[in-house]
Amino acid sequence: MSLPVFVLAAIADNGVIGDDNRLIWQLSSDLKRFRQLTLGHPMLMGRKTFQSIGKALPGRETVVLTRDPGFAAEGVHVAHTLAGALDLCRDLAGAMQASGIAVVGGAEIYAQTLPLAERLHLTEVHASPHGDAFFPVWDKSRFKVISKDDFSSGPRDQYAYSFVDYQRVGT
Repeated sequence: MSLPVFVLAAIADNGVIGDDNRLIWQLSSDLKRFRQLTLGHPMLMGRKTFQSIGKALPGRETVVLTRDPGFAAEGVHVAHTLAGALDLCRDLAGAMQASGIAVVGGAEIYAQTLPLAERLHLTEVHASPHGDAFFPVWDKSRFKVISKDDFSSGPRDQYAYSFVDYQRVGT
């Protein structure tokens, strides 16, 4: 069963996606979009990303990819290879009748899955904060922008941002 892989990430103008295993901005609109795009889908994430969230999110199945053979957490599925994680996500997607697999971080997981991604749902955060986790460099020529919406900062959004959706082009 082949299902599209889609990547969701919030990326600062300087490529930063996090610092000290935590979010570094308050963007309520981004969290709402994340929920909308992931609800009803299996989510693939690394152990550090899972630990920063702290729990399985409702309405989704969480697959944690980790090298730690002893890792276990309530309400999540654990895989130790990317191939195993993707197989598990496909099985879960079938049971959920999901239309794809959501990859939600962190940096290492993004680097491993970007070559497989058919779509990217990015929040471009218009700031350049300090951070220690970066979105990997990616070949933008392999994708086309299919939608872009710009927003100003506001009472519940710390920075101006853009929602940008990309679709892989060619094969």
